[in-house]
Formats: sequence, C-alpha cells, structure tokens
Amino acid sequence: MIQLENIALSYSTAHTSVDVLKDLNLSVSSGERVAIIGPSGSGKTSLLLVLTGLEQADSGTVTIDGKSLAGLNADERADLRREQVGIVFQSFHLIPSLTAEENVALPLDIAGEKGGRERAARMLERVGLGQRGAHYPSQLSGGEQQRVAIARALVHEPKLLVADEPTGNLDEHTGEAIMQLLFDLENDTDTTLLLVTHDTELAKRCDRTLRLHERSLHEVTA
Repeated sequence: MIQLENIALSYSTAHTSVDVLKDLNLSVSSGERVAIIGPSGSGKTSLLLVLTGLEQADSGTVTIDGKSLAGLNADERADLRREQVGIVFQSFHLIPSLTAEENVALPLDIAGEKGGRERAARMLERVGLGQRGAHYPSQLSGGEQQRVAIARALVHEPKLLVADEPTGNLDEHTGEAIMQLLFDLENDTDTTLLLVTHDTELAKRCDRTLRLHERSLHEVTA
C-alpha cells in the first residue's frame, strides 16, 4: 500500500538549510496498522505531508497503492488523496460555516458523487453523532469534532487512513474513546492505517511501531 524509497527533505531558512528527512524508507502492506513515534520536531508531520503528496520531497520516490506520485501535478495528487486517502488531523480542520453533516459530505461533494448527504448521515451514525448532523463545529465538543473529522476521513472508503496525533488536543478519557472508535472503524473497513503518535501505549495496539530518529525510520522491538 505504501512504499517510500530514499526520501530526503530539507527546509531552507535565511541563513541555513535544515535536513528533516534523509535516506528514509518505509513499506506498509495493505490492511496493516503501523505507528510512527518520535519526539516533537523529529519530522513526523513532514513525513506524512510527503507521503500524502501535500509536500514534495527533495529526492526519493513515493508510491501509494502501486501509483507513483512522481510526475503528478497538484491536481492529480489531490485526486489521488480524494480517491485513496483519508486524513485525520490533530486540529480537526473542520469548516466552521458547514454543519457536521456538510463537513462529512464535503469529500463526496467535491468528487461530484451522488448521495453524499445520505452517506454522510450514515457515517455520523457510525461515529455516534447521528443526532448532531445539523450542528456546527462551534456547537460540538472537542471529542465530537474529532468524531466528525474521522467520519469525513472515512466517508469515501479510502484504502489508506493517515492519522496525525488524532488525540493530541483531547483529554485522556476522550482520547481513548476516539482511538477505540478509530481502530474499530479501520478494522470494519479493512483500511490500512498509518498513525503518528507520542503515545507509546497507543502505538503498541498497532501491528508495528517505527521510531523517527535522526531523520530516518527505525523498527521498534518489544
């Protein structure tokens, strides 16, 4: 499902260039749950941006479900994300002017698919928010907003789900409930999961754990 080969990424500042990723390799099989851990500033989010085509690496190749991102323009990368990838962010990234149902239906509306609202309503039921579809993000708690974000990420039935610290802005109890929901939904849909987290206990619930250290990924063994 995922193949990254010899990825390198650096950011330039006014006075220097900072290496973020270097000679990074990653292979994830279809249906696998993989956790990536590492301290803040180690490049985990940058890795996800490269993986999903939101950021282009300086060198190396990215392949998602057998399709290389090399040579794709911005619109083509957006099409690939819309068709194959669901993304859950730490900060929810819901659109304030849209209701919960409208936020969830957005990927389907953009793709021009019919029945988006009905599918969104069913997905909100699955995340326990069937009665909250007409509410705006400001009317929802943090945990409810993250449930909406998860529903939006999964409504188009992606093959790959990428979650970037999805419980980082939630209290411990709510975060545990959100992660149980995420794992349950991922299992029901047989979606490949790539999870970035600081929580080593949470990482243990995945099939494999990788640590991002000194710009490369290293297998974590028990």
